Amino acid sequence: MIWQKEINLPPLPRGYHLITQQIQTEIDFWPHTGILHIFIKHTSAAIAINENADPSVRHDFESVMNHIVPENMPFLTHTLEGADDMPAHIKAALIGNQLTIPITQKCINLGTWQGIYLCEFRNQAGPRTLVLSITS
Repeated sequence: MIWQKEINLPPLPRGYHLITQQIQTEIDFWPHTGILHIFIKHTSAAIAINENADPSVRHDFESVMNHIVPENMPFLTHTLEGADDMPAHIKAALIGNQLTIPITQKCINLGTWQGIYLCEFRNQAGPRTLVLSITS
């Protein structure tokens, strides 16, 4: 059986935001075992799994990604939507647009210190759409 739902997250400021609880709340069907697939329908934001306890991790992610892919690189040509747009596309490609997480005993089976992040790379982002799919 496949269950699927599309959800919209409100606009969030640039940065790394834990959305694990929001995703869990949106799911109407929890099989005993299965797979949760999450896909983000955007090219300037990403989703990831990482440390969910210490907020400094989210700050460090932002700092490292801005160091790797800075804004205002003089050779970029895709600049019509602002200095943060093309770097946002590159960061999204580096981190990725989908996750696959096991479901065990009707719960997503994350590690003790793991959480699901929305990685927002735009300074003025709009709402973000996720497709949640469960296969059981």
